[in-house]
Amino acid sequence: MKLVRKIKYIGVVLLSITAFTACDDFIEEDIFSDITSENFIDEQTADQLIVGVYSSLRPIYSDYTFKFFGTDLFASQSEATSISSENDYTDINSGMGLSVWANNYSVIGKANTAINRYQTQINFSESNFGFRDYGIAQAKALRALAYFNLVQQYGGVVIETEEATTIRTDYERSSEEATYAQIILDLEEAIPTLLDAPETGRFSKRAAQHLLAEVYLTRAYTSFGTTADYSTAANLAETAIGGYDIRSQTFAEVFDIDNQVNDEILFAVQWGSGGLDTDKQNNKHAAFMNQVFEYPGITRIGTPYGTVGFAAMPTPFFYSLFADNDTREEATIHRALFADVEEVFDADGVDGPLSEVLIQPGDTVIYYPKNALDMDELTDKLNRYYVYQPDQYLFGLPENIDGTNFQYSTNILRTNFPIFKKFDDNDFNENTDGARDTFVFRVSGTHLIAAEAHLGAGNTAGSLSHLNIVRERATGIANEYTSVTIDDILDERAVELAGEANRWAVLKRTGKLQERIGLYNPQVIDHGAFDSSIHLLRPIPANELQLSDGSMVQNPGY
Repeated sequence: MKLVRKIKYIGVVLLSITAFTACDDFIEEDIFSDITSENFIDEQTADQLIVGVYSSLRPIYSDYTFKFFGTDLFASQSEATSISSENDYTDINSGMGLSVWANNYSVIGKANTAINRYQTQINFSESNFGFRDYGIAQAKALRALAYFNLVQQYGGVVIETEEATTIRTDYERSSEEATYAQIILDLEEAIPTLLDAPETGRFSKRAAQHLLAEVYLTRAYTSFGTTADYSTAANLAETAIGGYDIRSQTFAEVFDIDNQVNDEILFAVQWGSGGLDTDKQNNKHAAFMNQVFEYPGITRIGTPYGTVGFAAMPTPFFYSLFADNDTREEATIHRALFADVEEVFDADGVDGPLSEVLIQPGDTVIYYPKNALDMDELTDKLNRYYVYQPDQYLFGLPENIDGTNFQYSTNILRTNFPIFKKFDDNDFNENTDGARDTFVFRVSGTHLIAAEAHLGAGNTAGSLSHLNIVRERATGIANEYTSVTIDDILDERAVELAGEANRWAVLKRTGKLQERIGLYNPQVIDHGAFDSSIHLLRPIPANELQLSDGSMVQNPGY
């Protein structure tokens, strides 16, 4: 299930550039001291440098800053009037987002180190030249991934492709166009050498083709992009899809916790259940949920739910996108939560007129119907568990229904909504640390890139073909879409890739960010301050500006 490598703990120089990745057969420790890179790293140990680059992806994909808040699908778990800078754009400033910048540059720095050592310091025998070239290709692909993460958020960034050997303060940002050119160069150099079917956890040729397709697609929308970029993106996406048919397994099977390595996953960040503490620090299961342990009969770790690790919630618009026959809904969200311990619930105490309810493990504790219940149904169910109607998912306190055992006023949580299910883990701690892998690229997402690229290129038939394949798996209906717009693709991405793909970056790319948050994000509707002349780029972190000698330029408006 995991990338299995023999990873050694190294001291002195290499400690800062070697890290760890999860494995089922955990790590054999060898301790080294009083060594230097020159007398330790050789062709037998060189792969540790590449593993270190992979492990540096973990902080990137367990940090949700600038990915989901402030979009049409996710908002703050609070009143519509509440202020949250990242979500409502009221005060986005250079004190925010340092982790996004630093984590991606950590990958870039480690990739640069690996490439330099592979090219100039490690004496590879001729028989291992292929291994050398493969290591360099992986490092370049991962460097491209990090630069793509950055350019979508900040525009042009500092392009550094050499190993850092001295402290500098004179870094300058390159243009956005030059940044895209570097990403494309890295990927085009890497793809021929990457493997079609590498060991689990490594970047494959198809993963790199998927990434390059999205890079060309995103560039196509820019002032320096061309119509040819759409066609190139479509061709690359179709090559990445290959012969795999996503309809060979259901959406629920793709996210089955016991099926984390499956043919739909082009690339995933690896975690695990044993070995080092850092192998079990993923918080994906803790995203898009509330503190469900506050409900009667539910504990922190006796259920698949966990605790909040990222306090965003889906918007009402997100829930509305699931058609009645869309099987993804059941696999994506929990419409009912179940007890894991016995508890006696009494809304008004032993002397009150309401009945005690004995909650047993497995009993429903709270229910979120897809469609509103009538008063008779609601009253009946409120005698056995909490019920929140579709128009009650946002912050608020519904009126009590007289005589029912579950009074809304007894629930201390004021924001109640169907929490995410697709990322459920079966091994996590009270502090949100979990072991589930994080999917980065899936073939269904590649189909949606192809659909968008074909649409941009004016090939409606090609776009419909890919869009309908994704839809057919969800609903069982072939060729359900007979026409296609960019909004159709965005809606399909919403239900297929929710919580996976960077929604903010996708809305920015398609020119739909301002429109959609103004329609569907509750806080933005109430008091949002989005300004397209400012907020389509993120602020360069203040720390970076302060450490430079004035050569680092801030984005406009910050």
